[in-house]
Amino acid sequence: MKKIILIIVLFSFAFGQGQNALLKEAFLLNNSLEKFLAISDGPYVFIEKNKLIEKQIVNGMVFTKTLKTGSFEPAYIPEKSTFNNVKKIAALSDIHGQYDLVIKLFKNNKIIDDNQNWSFGKGHLVITGDIFDRGDKVNEVLWLIYKLEAQAKNKGGRVHYLLGNHEYMILYNDLRYLHEKYKATPILLNLEYNELYSDKTIIGRWLRSKATIVKINNNIFTHGGISEDFISYGDFNIEKINDTMRKSIPQLKKLRKSRNEVKSDSIFYNVFYGSKSLIWYRDYFKDNFTDTDVSKILKLVDADHIVVGHTTQEKIVNLFNNKIFGVDSGLKNGEYGEVLIIENKRFFRGTLNGELIELVSK
Repeated sequence: MKKIILIIVLFSFAFGQGQNALLKEAFLLNNSLEKFLAISDGPYVFIEKNKLIEKQIVNGMVFTKTLKTGSFEPAYIPEKSTFNNVKKIAALSDIHGQYDLVIKLFKNNKIIDDNQNWSFGKGHLVITGDIFDRGDKVNEVLWLIYKLEAQAKNKGGRVHYLLGNHEYMILYNDLRYLHEKYKATPILLNLEYNELYSDKTIIGRWLRSKATIVKINNNIFTHGGISEDFISYGDFNIEKINDTMRKSIPQLKKLRKSRNEVKSDSIFYNVFYGSKSLIWYRDYFKDNFTDTDVSKILKLVDADHIVVGHTTQEKIVNLFNNKIFGVDSGLKNGEYGEVLIIENKRFFRGTLNGELIELVSK
């Protein structure tokens, strides 16, 4: 019976119109019915006429229910982006849907307890982008961070989920790096993929409130890095930068189309979404980048350290006498990952098994 229902559903979706029609068709051609029956995903919580509608996929079947008013906050106000006097910080990046691995990493480094609840006290946890794409448990990671954010705040701590290039790619519907599972989800829900994280969903609104860069004590955190080109565009003000990035989200698709035709759009797009932007920059890890280059940037942004993800390493790395830290430790590969721990002005690699290895200036 389940197979008959699913066949009817798939045929009705396969010939539908929309920007993801090719994605749907490709999935249908390359996958068997059994693969649809194996898919479980969600929940996705939609805001429809002031009601909260939850949709969840279990073994290929969609279950829908109306949630009680107040189950989720329907509006998310952006928080400030600068914090001082924080005693303990943990930072990592590029989780890419590796839920099970990040749970193990968080538990062993005492960020969460055995019940997956916040145990980092008044500490701050920073994810410098890229929860989306590649892996098959993106939604699980998103809801974990959503929960920990609220729990941390109640304990006097904070969770900072910064948007990376893959978050912005999802928001402007660049779906090149989706796991196969997430090509099936919109088919089963009879939606376009971009509707799963639109501003008519809980996670979509939450995402749109997030920062791209934060400063905690004398440390700046962002996904790719801060380039001299980016700084030269205008006044380096973290709050204004985050406000600009948030306001640009509804215009992203238009900007991508007009960037080659309208000069002002081209300049804006290149600064905030180009190769020298906060979300795409990689030069810290290039051989021709020098200590002098780093020191100049740090002086311009009034910081002592910059912590970035985006450029994958085999472990947490420290560069230029601890001025730069790379926290993309390869979690996306699903086998190993680390977290940077900052405490009492000392820096440590928090390994997968919870060992702390101090990072000494070099």
